[in-house]
Amino acid sequence: MQWLTSLPSPSTGVLEVGPLNLSAYGFIIALGAIAGTWLLGRRLEQRGWGTKDDASAIAMTAVPAGVVGARLYHVITDWERFDGRPVDAFKIWQGGLGIWGGVVVGVLAGLWVAKRRGLDVANTLTAVAPALPLAQAIGRWGNWFNQELFGRPTTLPWGLEIDAKHIPDGYELGTLFHPTFLYESLGNLVLVVLLLQIERRRNLRPGMLFLCYTAGYTLLRFFVEGLRIDPAKSGGGLRLNQWTSLAVFTTSVILLIVMGRKKAVTQSVADAQPTPPEQSE
Repeated sequence: MQWLTSLPSPSTGVLEVGPLNLSAYGFIIALGAIAGTWLLGRRLEQRGWGTKDDASAIAMTAVPAGVVGARLYHVITDWERFDGRPVDAFKIWQGGLGIWGGVVVGVLAGLWVAKRRGLDVANTLTAVAPALPLAQAIGRWGNWFNQELFGRPTTLPWGLEIDAKHIPDGYELGTLFHPTFLYESLGNLVLVVLLLQIERRRNLRPGMLFLCYTAGYTLLRFFVEGLRIDPAKSGGGLRLNQWTSLAVFTTSVILLIVMGRKKAVTQSVADAQPTPPEQSE
């Protein structure tokens, strides 16, 4: 009984809600954005850095900007897929969002809104750090509905079933593949918990938690990307997104070390300051 030893894929990428037929991919992306916005708003209010309205305002600009940035990254890095079919570059519902373009453009757009609303940029980065992987954890399930971006064949009991329409050339029908969407989704959820624990146990400078996010996510993505078999630019034995992950991870770690040392030096200077003598009454 194969259903006990494999992970099935949805028979359709469309969700029927009453009389409406919704793209499952777009619906899942929207759910992720809503969850991330909720967590951002909660963290802003808990810390007195902003309000839920601020989070909503940020999301109203950052989410569509992030989607555009993610699509541009995908189209630019995989232009061969759209050669002779330029209109397909606009068919976002069919999948194809590059996370790097989404994070860069979305975060920059969100920070622009935050600054206009009087929010501190570093505090906003700290607040959004765990909200981003939460959104990503949910959004990755859109790949499951589209039956895309899975990994190489596997005999593991959670191998992913792919139907004849989506199975890559050269693979027999019935072949099971690594469910990389699931690995990344679960990994992002773990990252959310780790970030919250780091924040609770470490007295980090504002903005450092965001660097913890970029370091943690790129480490996760490097290994997940290595399992994927979809066409991608590569060099030196690594895929483009693996090289990007290495670059972002290295930069994040270096910045964390530099900021950590500056914090230690500042604290040492403060501790060395003489305590003013008490005045007798």
